[in-house]
This record gives sequence, C-alpha cells and structure tokens, in this order.
Amino acid sequence: MQKLARSYLLYLTAVCFTALIPNSAVALQVSTQTQLANVYEENAAIPVSNYLVSEKYDGIRAIWTGKHLLTRQGNRIYAPKWFTAPLPDVWLDGELWTSRQNFEALSAIVRTHIPEQERWREVNYMVFDMPDTELPFAQRYKNYSSLIEQLNVKHIKAVKQQQFQSNHALSKHLESMVEKGAEGLMLHLASAPHQPGRSDALLKLKPYFDDEAEVIAHLPGKGKYTDMLGALRVRNQQGTEFSIGTGFTDAERANPPPVGSIITYKYHGYTNNGVPRFASFLRIREELEDE
Repeated sequence: MQKLARSYLLYLTAVCFTALIPNSAVALQVSTQTQLANVYEENAAIPVSNYLVSEKYDGIRAIWTGKHLLTRQGNRIYAPKWFTAPLPDVWLDGELWTSRQNFEALSAIVRTHIPEQERWREVNYMVFDMPDTELPFAQRYKNYSSLIEQLNVKHIKAVKQQQFQSNHALSKHLESMVEKGAEGLMLHLASAPHQPGRSDALLKLKPYFDDEAEVIAHLPGKGKYTDMLGALRVRNQQGTEFSIGTGFTDAERANPPPVGSIITYKYHGYTNNGVPRFASFLRIREELEDE
C-alpha cells in the first residue's frame, strides 16, 4: 500500500494540493477535475473492445480526496469517521451505494449532516477509478483493485471491469444486468488517462437516456389530480422547454419539486423538433450542502 501511495505523491502534490489548500479550493478542484460520462450510442461505431465495462451503480458519486469525501460538485459528505478511516491518502472516485433500485433510501442516509451510524453500515463505497492524468485506465484499474484488496475492508469495494468484443455481446450483457435490477453500464476507454469533463473516454449505456432540467413552472392537475401537480414545465441543458407529466408519486404531486430546482428525467430519444421523447420524472437533484 505504501508503494502505491508513493507512486501517486507527485499527482497529489501537483494537481490536488489536498493538504495545502483550504476546503473551498479542494471543492473547486473536485468540481472542475471530475471525469464525466458521455452517452454511448450503438450506431456511433465506437470500438467496444477498446473499453473496460462495469455496472453503472445508481448511487451517489463520491470522490475521496485523501482527506475528505465530497460529491462531484465539491460538497462535503458527512460519513462516519469509521467509514472513511481506512481510506488511503490518495484520490479515489466511486459511488456510495446500498443495493439496486434503492436510491431514495441511500439518499436519506447520505444527506444527513449527523450520520446515523447503523444506517451507514448499509452503505458501500464502490471504487471505480484512482485518478491519474498520466496512467491509462487499464493500469488505474489494476492499481485501485490492488489497493482495495490490501485495505481488506468490507464496505470499500473495487468495481469489477470486463471486456466485450462486439456491440451484440455488450447489448446481451446490458439486458442481463438490467433484468437483475442494474441501472446500466459504464464504459472506460482502457488506454485513456484521467481527463476532466465529458469525453468518449467514459461512456454510459442504459436502457433509456437521462438528463437534467430546471423546473420553470408547475402545471395544474385535472380529475384525480385536481389541486395537485399535473406536470412540470422544465428547461433542459440544451435550452429546450417541455412538460413532464409522468413518473410522479401522489406524494410528489402534492409536494412537487420547487420552481428553480434541478430534476433528473429519463427519455427515449428525441422528436423531430428536438424535444425529449416520452420524458418521465426520475428524481429531484438534491445536492448535499455544507453547513
């Protein structure tokens, strides 16, 4: 473990400055340096065999800076001390996760500023990268797997990566995983070093697309939804305005996401006018905030 930690000392010192800069600067570093995924499109002629593939965990993205656990926007996650104590003095990227199809319960655990010790014992830290601007992902996968094996801690787990030789094989694997309750797959370009922002070095593959949009109005309901939410009027990141009228529970219709909040929605491609097709509400993006 000491050898691995030393091998990343230059990266940590030159890029992260974790021990030398205030928390606000660390947060800014995380928010600007985090690697984000583009959407995998089967007709884009992407060479699947060049990628390492893992399950896409429907959890909360968590970056370990060597000292703090932060969201990808750089906000602090108030995990118990026992949860973070085994983590090494290197940057790790991963997902806080409990089980498939359990995001709401996970969010309730992770969002509290005073951690509920017993509930946190349900949470795993699923590590899928050990960021380095020079090493290719294939080597980073070996590094984080070796490191976590040495840690030998039950709640810190290395995400397994696989390779597929064709789109057909990848699609069959996606079908199998979705049947088991998985959200989708992540594809890491094996030869690519860690790079901030979105690129084809990291792709997400799901049985549907998802995106984020800002709520700009509440549209009233009718019939059984009289005096409740009928639909949200939203504006997505491309500037397109449209309405979302499905995917809500009765409780969410009674207490809808406020105007100005950011929601995540799923959709199945676009209409000829560029509007997300069959858009359905998934959840409000409730960012963890510092005290």
